[in-house]
Amino acid sequence: MSKRDRLQLVLVLGSLIAIGPLTIDMYLPALPAITAGLETTETAVQLTLTGTLLGLSLGQLLIGSLSDVVGRRPPLLAGLAAHVLASVLCVFAPNIATLGVLRVVQGLGVAAAAVVATAVIRDLFSGDSFARVFSRLMLVMSLAPILAPTLGSALLRWTEWRGVFAALAVLGAVLVVIAALRLPETLPVARRRHGGMAGTLRDYRTLLNDRAFVGLVLVAGLAMAALFGYISGSSFVLQTQYGLDEQQFGVAFGAGAVGLIAGTQLNVRLLHRYTSQQILVSTLIAGTAAGLLLILLAVTGVGGLAALLATLWLVLATIGLALPNGPALAMSRHSQAAGTAAALLGAVQCGIGALSAPLAGLFGTGAVPMAVVIAGGMAAALAVMVLVVPRAALRTVDPDLAVALH
Repeated sequence: MSKRDRLQLVLVLGSLIAIGPLTIDMYLPALPAITAGLETTETAVQLTLTGTLLGLSLGQLLIGSLSDVVGRRPPLLAGLAAHVLASVLCVFAPNIATLGVLRVVQGLGVAAAAVVATAVIRDLFSGDSFARVFSRLMLVMSLAPILAPTLGSALLRWTEWRGVFAALAVLGAVLVVIAALRLPETLPVARRRHGGMAGTLRDYRTLLNDRAFVGLVLVAGLAMAALFGYISGSSFVLQTQYGLDEQQFGVAFGAGAVGLIAGTQLNVRLLHRYTSQQILVSTLIAGTAAGLLLILLAVTGVGGLAALLATLWLVLATIGLALPNGPALAMSRHSQAAGTAAALLGAVQCGIGALSAPLAGLFGTGAVPMAVVIAGGMAAALAVMVLVVPRAALRTVDPDLAVALH
């Protein structure tokens, strides 16, 4: 594949997969406004984020195996269309329960983009090549968390929170057109899976019997839990505890996303000198240490908001290093069921993220609960990597496929 073709692929997949972070993050500045507007609680509003992640988790399990059977394009287009419809209905949600259900449907829709994008990359690359391309994709993906709160804050200057969902509907419609016109089918008929439900269950059984794969999936999921601990808690911490307005929150949240981006792009350079597993282990150690420091700063208040944000930046940078390498190592073990493997990987990431999102809210909306969730996710990921994933298994991965894009 030429550099030009690879760049176009990254841009198209990045544009498509960005709808997930946009759906999750664009309404974050409006969480306090939704709480007041629908006369509900902060915890209930945070559960709408959990609903989106649960939809993402379930959707990926369904769509991943389907994409191994029918190809990548049909499930992607159908999922994006479902997201557009749910976004339109969110505009008219009369209460928090309805909004929560529609957020689940939104998650189901964008699950197609998440799992198909990962499967397309695995159709074409594996091993360290997968990690490098995935890191480039995460550069495009990571722009969404930076832009999303800023876009949401800008919309809230002249409209209420419902306008955010109207904007998501428009973005989704644009992405349907991009997918239809610019993304070729990367799974030839000869490589598609057969065997119906029994074959799908066999694929999942094979994946779940691979201890290294399961361990790496859990590592990726726990790193994602740390990220969503930040995403779900930051709006209340920064706006309620530290008094930032919606626009200031957008800037602060974007600064954190810069840390995530820095980690993903540093990973590309590090892969020229170190293996994915070496980077992953070192990153998890550094992330756990930074998470513990975050707890200390949250408890004592030393350094105020500036110290808290700087430490969050460090933690997010380590997450940015971990997220490409965990999936790369996991996906390199199962090239013949890339869609199913991507589905299980994404489902676990979103499922664990969904569980972590409301934790900070259950124990309060201050900096300490958020810091505990973030540090706990990184520490648990490190423990799984050390105790569950066999070192010998990491040396046995599929060779690079080097498949050209036709």
